[in-house]
Amino acid sequence: MANQARNAAPDFDQYLIDIRRHLHQYPELSNEEFETTAAIRRWLEEAGVRIADYGLATGVIAEIGKPAGEGPLIAIRADIDALPIQEETGLPFASRIEGKMHACGHDFHTASIIGAAVLLKQREHELNGTVRFLFQPAEEKAQGALKVIESGALNGVQAVFGMHNKPNLPVGVVGVKEGPLMAAADGFIVEVDGVGTHAAVPEAGNDPVVTAAHIVTALQSIVSRNVGTLQSAVVSVTKLNSGTTWNVVPDKAVLEGTIRTFEEDVRQKVLARFEEVVIGVASAFGTTARVRWIQGPPPVYNDKQLAVVAEEAAERAGLTAIVPVPSPAGEDFSFYQKQVPGVFVFMGTAGPQEWHHPAFDLDERALPLSAGYFTELALLALEQLKETTAGRANG
Repeated sequence: MANQARNAAPDFDQYLIDIRRHLHQYPELSNEEFETTAAIRRWLEEAGVRIADYGLATGVIAEIGKPAGEGPLIAIRADIDALPIQEETGLPFASRIEGKMHACGHDFHTASIIGAAVLLKQREHELNGTVRFLFQPAEEKAQGALKVIESGALNGVQAVFGMHNKPNLPVGVVGVKEGPLMAAADGFIVEVDGVGTHAAVPEAGNDPVVTAAHIVTALQSIVSRNVGTLQSAVVSVTKLNSGTTWNVVPDKAVLEGTIRTFEEDVRQKVLARFEEVVIGVASAFGTTARVRWIQGPPPVYNDKQLAVVAEEAAERAGLTAIVPVPSPAGEDFSFYQKQVPGVFVFMGTAGPQEWHHPAFDLDERALPLSAGYFTELALLALEQLKETTAGRANG
């Protein structure tokens, strides 16, 4: 990617489009983002942004601003991985890698935050502290945030910010909401053990298929009878496997699915009730069952005071802030929020399809708007944190 004159808006817009399209053509899956990592490093180094070494196999940590300890430290995160999906957009810059696609818009996130880094580098003298950029791997496997935290890259950070593109919001709109924004995403595998027999003499065995069917039905009562009407949860069984042929009662049935919740107390209640229902129904039918959990990220829960800052940043950037409808999708940005206060926003991209669709695309006019938004957000957040720190010292 050629170095461009980034002060002129048309050149800067095209610069971000070129980055996004390059990433889109060469998607890499979670923990395989080696070429993506090299490209991000190259673009940042060309812009004069310093790279920080935290020993990550994939992903990039970079910094702009004052030396460590001189003022507040905030972090801005972008995820960089793609999905195992065959692209069906027909775009001239469609994925060149068979069976892999940026179907969730992480190429947009990465290009936008590189743009913010470039803009902030130009205004580095205005920064009242340091901005640390977390170009994070493996979001799709909900592993990358934990790796970044384990590396120490979140140490000293006082506030963390991130975003997800939102296809159903217009370009120029930012979704900012305090409290729950995205769901905890837990998966489950339930194994039901029975006793196999000939299908003509079911009384000689103990049919796990019947037990599994009753479990599926009983699980539907968890939300309707255990979750308050002003709260939210989803329990979905998405897979049921059992048997090998039409005339044999099998020994085992396996159920798989997901649970989505927006509040930690609801999450724990639903998970506990789930196990009680599964084991109880299995026992009632003389079978046994065990639950294996695929623990996902906790809910994305936005800090109230930082949400105000994020809303003000939208106004400064000339964008419209709205209160968005929460999404039941999961996001491992929430792991950062367990460590430090943070805000995650939805950036309007007016796309034709939802996330993870093989025809997913977005309006690239949102790229410079997103870069500009995070530039203003970083400046404002550092300004507010410095004032808060000074106020506490004087008080």
